[in-house]
Amino acid sequence: MASIDTNKPNILFILTDDQGIWAMGCAGNPEIRTPNLDRLAATGMRFNNCFCVSPVCSPARASILTGRIPSQHGVHDWLCGGNYKQDAVTEGRLIEYLKGQPGYTDVLSQHGYVCGLSGKWHLGDSHHPQKGFSYWAVHAKGGGPYYGAPMIRDDEIYHEPRYVTDVITDNGIAFLDRQADGDQPFYLGVHYTAPHSPWDREQHPSEIYDEYFENCAFTSVPDEPIHPQQINSAPVGWTPAERRAILSGYYAAVTAMDHNVGRLLDRLEALGLRENTLVIFTSDNGMNMGHHGVYGKGNGTFPLNMFDTSVKVPCLISRPGHVPGGTVADGLVSHYDIMPTLLEYTGIDNPESDRLPGSSFAAVLSGKSRNKERDPVVVYDEYGPVRMIRTSDWKYVHRYPYGPHELYDLAHDPGETINRVSDPECASRLIEMRAGLDAWFARYVDPMLDGSREPVYGKGQYGLAGPAGCGKKAFHGDWYYIQKPDIK
Repeated sequence: MASIDTNKPNILFILTDDQGIWAMGCAGNPEIRTPNLDRLAATGMRFNNCFCVSPVCSPARASILTGRIPSQHGVHDWLCGGNYKQDAVTEGRLIEYLKGQPGYTDVLSQHGYVCGLSGKWHLGDSHHPQKGFSYWAVHAKGGGPYYGAPMIRDDEIYHEPRYVTDVITDNGIAFLDRQADGDQPFYLGVHYTAPHSPWDREQHPSEIYDEYFENCAFTSVPDEPIHPQQINSAPVGWTPAERRAILSGYYAAVTAMDHNVGRLLDRLEALGLRENTLVIFTSDNGMNMGHHGVYGKGNGTFPLNMFDTSVKVPCLISRPGHVPGGTVADGLVSHYDIMPTLLEYTGIDNPESDRLPGSSFAAVLSGKSRNKERDPVVVYDEYGPVRMIRTSDWKYVHRYPYGPHELYDLAHDPGETINRVSDPECASRLIEMRAGLDAWFARYVDPMLDGSREPVYGKGQYGLAGPAGCGKKAFHGDWYYIQKPDIK
């Protein structure tokens, strides 16, 4: 192990599940109550254009941790198998999906950081600590009820009777308390399942739910006709009553989570650790709650979508006295930039830098211009056979092998309402964007894990992708979920 530098900053990484960038007061939503996220923004930087790497949870989380795109790490859909011993899909067989792939927590641990994780893991084999974590208090599956959530304790599953968002925070605070008098820097990941469904009243604190249900007009969320490609396997606001109930649960989950973010910040301050702790808040992917008429993220429709509301995520970074407070960054950044950013910020060499697509924006956190920028105004996403290239003004979405493809002029159509892929006036732009997308993915894709060759439907992955899967089926491909109910 490298020598320990006790002057290195601590890191608190807070990750939510399915939170749209629009679901924060500090981002301009006047209805949702997020005083502690607003507090983070006031004491740090808010990034207006932060993008996930894939608009669904497990691939996005794997990319945050490893800096690799899905076609490099092989997690192409949310993991519905291999997570816990009672998993019926894999008959209890545990799968370590990122085995042999270093994450930044591995590197931090090797350089003296004590690494802890509380909450959602959802990258296979939840029973055993991975990626340099010595403190491991995780959700067994990655999703499920807020009361009675399946959790791991001492390698065994138990069902937590308390509100799981509170419990995840309690476990995180327990880790902070252990480190308060230590002589090593720490990294703590607090990964909430909120605000992912379920959104029923009985799933959340009733006083928060009822306040929204009875008093909120929900004008902060578009009320549009249901998208013709909306899937039928998730809560959908098919009727006005269903819409109000779903939004009340979603907003309640965000507000309850926000309260717990405040508890974490308060404990850091009480322990005298706030100024030496870099606090990062983001979500694994975006979320549509009626935006574009869609309920869900990338797999809220079939074919899978890459709407900005699916791929843009909240990103707040705060460290009083070090990160300029109350500032807004408009440059495009991606979750594949997280690994190089954290390692540069902590003064640690990135052993994976030559093979990863991301570049550090650590300089931005001190009020400077971004350095060593690889693609200054371009971000890329993928979800199985669907790929996206986005500049500040244009977006192109390519679906292998046959489409449909999409091209949006974001400068004049930020709502992505007019697909100009067949517009002769945009022919040269289309060629340029397609060439850029092809060249970038050709540079970074591992041919043995190429998502464009995998049958990803958005219904889950339960085995290793590519040749490592030994020819076994790895993705759910049922079609019942795109059938629509008969709305009267």
